[in-house]
Amino acid sequence: MNTRIKKASGEMSGFSDEKLKASLLRSGASEETAIRVLETVREHLYEGMPTKKVYRIAFNELKKTKRPVAARYKLKRAIMELGPSGFPFEKYIAEILKAQGYQVQTGQIVHGKCVKHEIDVIAEKDDTHFMIECKYHNQQGIPCDVKIPLYVQARFKDVESAWKLQPTHDTKFHQGWVATNTRFTADAIQYGTCAGLHLLGWNYPVKDNLKELIEKLRVYPITCLTTLSKFEKQQLLQKHIVLCKDIDNDHNILRQIGLKEERLAVVLQEVRGICEGI
Repeated sequence: MNTRIKKASGEMSGFSDEKLKASLLRSGASEETAIRVLETVREHLYEGMPTKKVYRIAFNELKKTKRPVAARYKLKRAIMELGPSGFPFEKYIAEILKAQGYQVQTGQIVHGKCVKHEIDVIAEKDDTHFMIECKYHNQQGIPCDVKIPLYVQARFKDVESAWKLQPTHDTKFHQGWVATNTRFTADAIQYGTCAGLHLLGWNYPVKDNLKELIEKLRVYPITCLTTLSKFEKQQLLQKHIVLCKDIDNDHNILRQIGLKEERLAVVLQEVRGICEGI
């Protein structure tokens, strides 16, 4: 009988060699490294082991030889480290849209037909105009339920009524979005689809979900870096630096938080490995 592991939701599921290996390979691990990590996890596996412990063993094994690979493997947890407030996640979602050619604004006060609204992210490109509400969670197992898209849709319709009165906006495609770093419940997906909202979650939709977009656009968050301390990452987030490529583009960012040249070189090596997919 296959050993069962415990998910963050409390659900028990059979441990899968294939899933873990596929995850390691997607992160950039070689076949040899993936097999070695899998064997190490297998040695420590026991019935009911929490998935976070499986992850920790795999992550620590990767970190011994390939820090950029370990950093990419850490991606899901790195997104959860964008807190403690939700603002870095809003900035991060804005950066993902910017990487796709959108003009973005964050934290804007917008007049709807009835009341004013503070909008997390507004994105425009060509004839599209999006209002995006971000729902950040700092731990796994907390889904985005149907109350969120219900609330966002009501706000969006009020804002859309005002947007359509602006010059040239009568022909634009307006849409409300909900972006979260966890998952959506079935009811949330059903309502969002029916209402015409765009839902963006860790693994939803099937194509171009949050995980896929990050990997495709190489917009890796600074929180996935293994060569920086938690305090150093918080210093960067406070300066509104959320992407590894921002550090690669401007090395002085690291000097500004007190890194000396020797450590700076180590961090930059990891940053380049992450951004270039090495």
